[in-house]
Amino acid sequence: MITGKTKLLGVIGNPIEHSLSPVMHNAAIATLGVDYVYLPFPVKPEDLQVAIAGFAAIGTIGFNVTIPHKQAIIPLLSEVSPIARSVGAVNSVWRTDKGWSGTNTDVEGFLAPLLNLSPSSQERDWSQTTALVLGYGGAARAVVAGCAQLGVQQVKVIGRSPQKLNDFLDSWLNSRLPVRLSVHNWQELPNLLSEANLLVNTTPIGMYPRVEESPLSADEIAKLPKGAIVYDLIYTPNPTLFLKLAKQQGADAIDGLEMLVQQGAAALQIWLQQSVPVDVMRQSLRRHLGLSD
Repeated sequence: MITGKTKLLGVIGNPIEHSLSPVMHNAAIATLGVDYVYLPFPVKPEDLQVAIAGFAAIGTIGFNVTIPHKQAIIPLLSEVSPIARSVGAVNSVWRTDKGWSGTNTDVEGFLAPLLNLSPSSQERDWSQTTALVLGYGGAARAVVAGCAQLGVQQVKVIGRSPQKLNDFLDSWLNSRLPVRLSVHNWQELPNLLSEANLLVNTTPIGMYPRVEESPLSADEIAKLPKGAIVYDLIYTPNPTLFLKLAKQQGADAIDGLEMLVQQGAAALQIWLQQSVPVDVMRQSLRRHLGLSD
């Protein structure tokens, strides 16, 4: 039951109608029996500052941050964690005596399904891996940081704007990133696919409601080497057309659902200051999406 004492959590983004975060967070809250509720809030870029001030005014405990606010929100925070500073993006925010504090739980969320892909994946020699990352936003930054933690040899970031690609590359210059990082225009992508052991889509191409779209065609995906991993950070629809095409080509396909669960669980633990039921969060999403176990 929601009362005047119920504490508020939520997620901001634009668009936000597709978000499944309320499903898993409210399932965990119900299981724990704590007096919280988690709601989605559509916030346009030009309204970000006033929205954050509004959250403070009404006593919001914390919130998640998704496209397109993960980088824009940083100047509005009083404190930012080292991992979020390194990534240059924030996805989880909570209120303190000093104001809003932010961190990034996307890195651990991104890594979890890769490390559990198969019984031998934890022993995989990631140093022999070349990763292609589609997109250069906040999620792409978490992917680059995650690849560095894995020990990936080389990461190539693909995008359509030369200026934004150069800005992305320049932003890592002082980070001492233990990986060879390069940027490439989208037109170069077909020539890079044959060397990609890991292909990650961080763009919104194929996200609901434009479910008929894919960042790559079947013919392009067919250029990937045998045993490649194709990872789409999108979790609705599940699977995306991109992953359907990848499976048809024999690639190992990972959707964004487990990343969503793991980053969400880490955020909820920060807000509640207690352990959270990750299995409940995962199963609530699978039931919501009509997925079989």
